[in-house]
Amino acid sequence: MKLRVTWFDSLIVVIICLISLLVILPFLYIIAVSFSPPGDSLAGNFFIWPKHWTLDAYSYLLNADTFLTSVRNSVVITVMGTLLSLFVSITLAYALSKKFLPGRRIMLLFIFFTMIFHGGMIPSYLVVKNLGLIDSYWAVVLPAASSAFNIMVIRSFFQSLPESLDEAARIDGAGEFRILYSVVLPLSKPIIATFTLFFMVQFWNEFFSAVIYLNDTSRWPIQPLLRQMVAISASNISAEAAVDAQMAANLGPNVQNAAILLAMLPIVIVYPFLQKYFAKGAMLGSIKE
Repeated sequence: MKLRVTWFDSLIVVIICLISLLVILPFLYIIAVSFSPPGDSLAGNFFIWPKHWTLDAYSYLLNADTFLTSVRNSVVITVMGTLLSLFVSITLAYALSKKFLPGRRIMLLFIFFTMIFHGGMIPSYLVVKNLGLIDSYWAVVLPAASSAFNIMVIRSFFQSLPESLDEAARIDGAGEFRILYSVVLPLSKPIIATFTLFFMVQFWNEFFSAVIYLNDTSRWPIQPLLRQMVAISASNISAEAAVDAQMAANLGPNVQNAAILLAMLPIVIVYPFLQKYFAKGAMLGSIKE
């Protein structure tokens, strides 16, 4: 059977290609600038292919203590936040998926209430401050440990699993934690992989909470540092106001763009390993049988 290609199909293909170019070309330009000398990038005499190739920007960043410290901080925050968020979301969602849980409806109401109403930034800051979490990684991790939306989605998935599996495990003498670990979690790989990726991206890109709660710049993750690098270049602030005076002195477009690419690299590396499960998990709940 021959496929009939209409003018409308051709138009859609052209539009998709144009949109793809709008996404790809800036990314290629960032790569080109990061591999070019500062003089070439400032002159703007190339677009997506450098006239002269150099690794000076990457060599400088990989030997800069401030940048390496921010990467380490991001890794610590991401690992802590992802593990804690998964634990809180999965355990709470599993408990709320059980109809025999006392006070289940009231707990669901309280969780749903937080999706509509929020105390705001100042009450959140006061809570974190009174708990003594300022200038600690927990100040960034704990307030974002989970959200009502994530709990509701995971709970819906757990409710879709056959109840006969839980009943069979209970007959064999398994408790709730054993059922969760041995029965539910092995069947929940798509949803776990999906939210693992969500949490990793969330904590790796954490910026606002880090700026508010971390007064000690040595504990900053990579995103506030990138913002500081852009601010130094854009407003020509003094080296004393910078996170690193040496970095401010050596900062150029090639260093900025190299830092952006290095900041993206961990998520780009992790995503292919979760893509198989992520594609399944992203479609959960979209089709009702």
